[in-house]
Parts: sequence; structure tokens; C-alpha cells
Amino acid sequence: MIEQGKLTQDEMDALLGNSKQSEINEPFQFTELASDNFGQSLNEKMNLDLLLDIPLEIVVELGRTKKKISEVLELTSGSIVELDKMAGEPVDVYVNNKLIAKGEVVVIEEHFGVRIKEICQSPL
Repeated sequence: MIEQGKLTQDEMDALLGNSKQSEINEPFQFTELASDNFGQSLNEKMNLDLLLDIPLEIVVELGRTKKKISEVLELTSGSIVELDKMAGEPVDVYVNNKLIAKGEVVVIEEHFGVRIKEICQSPL
């Protein structure tokens, strides 16, 4: 019998598989929400739903270069800035400054887009 939030030895044994369920004086009642097929409780799903509405910054990087301040000040309309990537190489896709994918630039009507080709594995 549970008293003040404590389990008896028989109840602990039953929960750990050391005795049969029928040996428990009263049936055990779960206080947490039941899990679905994916192992997430309903509470976890609700928390995930809250996170899904958070806006993230996505940046697609064609390439990089380093310039001295004097070189940057010399840039004018029509100047060409050479990047460290070759034409046709995959572009990097960052979400909140973290590399998550590589892709290729595509044109959709009059807009640029990125077709994801590879999702990058990131160490935890």
C-alpha cells in the first residue's frame, strides 16, 4: 500500500519484476501520461508543438573570402568578389549559425532557391 508517496517492498519487487503482479495489495496507478507509439508522452508532444512555432534564421552560403579593409573600401558597383568555392560546388545551409545541410542553387520563376542534397551529421 502506498503511504505518503512511498512504495512497500512488495510493490517495489513487483515493479522490478522480482515478484508477480498479483502479490501487490493494491493495483499500481500511473500518474504520468501514457506513451504513444514513438515513446513520447502527450506532455512531450505538447512541448514539441510549442517549439515548432519558433522562427529560425536560415542562411545559404555560396562561399567565403577574406579581404583587407582597404580592399573592401575600394569595392564599387560592378566589382567582383571572388569566393573560395568553384561554380557548381554545393552551397552550405546554416540554421542559427549551425551547418545542417549542403545543396545546390536552383531558380524558381524569378527567385533563387536551394535544393537540399545532403543533411550534415553533427556531433552532439
